[in-house]
Amino acid sequence: MAVVGAGPAGLAAAIEAQKRGLNVLLVDMNLKAGGQLIKQIHKFFGSHEHRAGTRGIDIARDLYEEAVSSGVEVWLDAAVYAIYPGPVLEIARGILATRTASKEMVHASRVVLATGASENAVSFPGWTLPGVMGAGAAQTMINVERVLPGKRVLMVGSGNVGLIVTYQLLQAGAEVVAIVEVAPKIGGYGVHSAKVRRAGVPILTSYTVLRAFGDRQVEGAEIVAYDEHHNPIEETRQFLDVDTICIAAGLKPYAKLAALAGCELIYSPVLGGWMPVHDENMHTSVPGIYVAGDLAGVEEASTALEEGRLAGLSAAESLGKGGPDAADEKESIRERLSMLRIGPFGKARADAKSEVIKVGEKICRAG
Repeated sequence: MAVVGAGPAGLAAAIEAQKRGLNVLLVDMNLKAGGQLIKQIHKFFGSHEHRAGTRGIDIARDLYEEAVSSGVEVWLDAAVYAIYPGPVLEIARGILATRTASKEMVHASRVVLATGASENAVSFPGWTLPGVMGAGAAQTMINVERVLPGKRVLMVGSGNVGLIVTYQLLQAGAEVVAIVEVAPKIGGYGVHSAKVRRAGVPILTSYTVLRAFGDRQVEGAEIVAYDEHHNPIEETRQFLDVDTICIAAGLKPYAKLAALAGCELIYSPVLGGWMPVHDENMHTSVPGIYVAGDLAGVEEASTALEEGRLAGLSAAESLGKGGPDAADEKESIRERLSMLRIGPFGKARADAKSEVIKVGEKICRAG
């Protein structure tokens, strides 16, 4: 089995399948395994079984060490740029480390695509100036590369990513002048917004950024409030002295490779946009190809871990390697996924996921 993407979903899928008796190759284009986890210096919260109280960077390390010790073959600095029926993966190795690449063709009995998500952009006059970046890019700079992206920052978006990255920018020594949120209420969890507010960062709801100023880089930003009819309120215009604007406008599943493989896609606004349909076993419309994590709908890291386990187990089971406990274990995973999708933030995701699976089951039966 080949797993594309060494984030939480891909690592979990690889570990589960390897333990079930498959020979697993795990491929990731980055120099480090862990995906989004290697940027997350904060402690997770929730249940003990979902690593509550453990920092994301430590979870990434533990998962990678478990994968390697279980026998998973790992190729880092390896980009999958084509996929053919079979399935067959075409992979370029060594681009980042050597600036030259060798080509590898990998034939796999099963493939798990765990390619994650990409950041949404917000366009406004000046949005192409140096200093305008995704919040995830800023998080990579401060937590992985140890580079401060700017000294005075405007954050656009109050979801969990915007709130968490704001706090981490403060920890890194930047001043976050404000968070603006176009919606009338904060999008992220109260525990994150409370930390930011206690640190003195104002969160301005029903506000957005109008434009960025600067010659060769960001030198300022203009923001404004909107009324209930989405009309700007002129007296609320403000000019902020900032050198960096971070965009935290959500994520979308990175479905390019899945589309290239011929997987049927479905549009789910709740889960981030276009994504592959799949059944309850994470199997797509293409025989032998499974999905997990943010590619299968943008949610939390804990959900990605569980979906990865389910995809890896299901792939092993389809090759006769599931073991006598496969059915019970899959049911336990689905129960844990249901628990992660309860409450005011989870119900919409649960309903959206059910619809995706419903469509996926119908397509898989027809196929």
